[in-house]
Amino acid sequence: MSDPTLPANPDAAPAAPLVVNMQYVKDLSFEVPGAPEVFTQLREQPRIDIGLDVQARPLPPAEGGPSNVFEVSLQIRCDAKSGETTAFIAELVYCGIFTVNVPEDTLEPVLLVECPRLLFPFARNVLADATREGGFMPVLLTPIDFVALWQSRRGGMAAPAAGHA
Repeated sequence: MSDPTLPANPDAAPAAPLVVNMQYVKDLSFEVPGAPEVFTQLREQPRIDIGLDVQARPLPPAEGGPSNVFEVSLQIRCDAKSGETTAFIAELVYCGIFTVNVPEDTLEPVLLVECPRLLFPFARNVLADATREGGFMPVLLTPIDFVALWQSRRGGMAAPAAGHA
């Protein structure tokens, strides 16, 4: 008697709906335009403005490979100012390569909500390390509501600001 919980053909196991193939820093920039003076003149924690965007694009299939592979990028920009003085500018593009096996009608929210949600903790750490190594307090991003970001994009409204340090 066969086990009904196993597929009829063991080689034909169902594909996972979402697979993280890899993740990586695609671009990282950290600039302190007023160094070294900014370090001696800075009297208070700088005000940090954060911009965030999520992009997804299909990757061309390798010969004979699947066409359901996407690059999702989480783009974060931090502008830190004390008064009118720029303390630092940090820009990070953190990406993941995902294989997505979902119906077409759920593809967009998976790419623009679930994928960046998986990437966010790692991008947050890279940004914190970069700002700390740059001589400042680490920028610790608050959790981001990717559902609201996606819904605002779909509604044509401006994207809401991300959390502050």
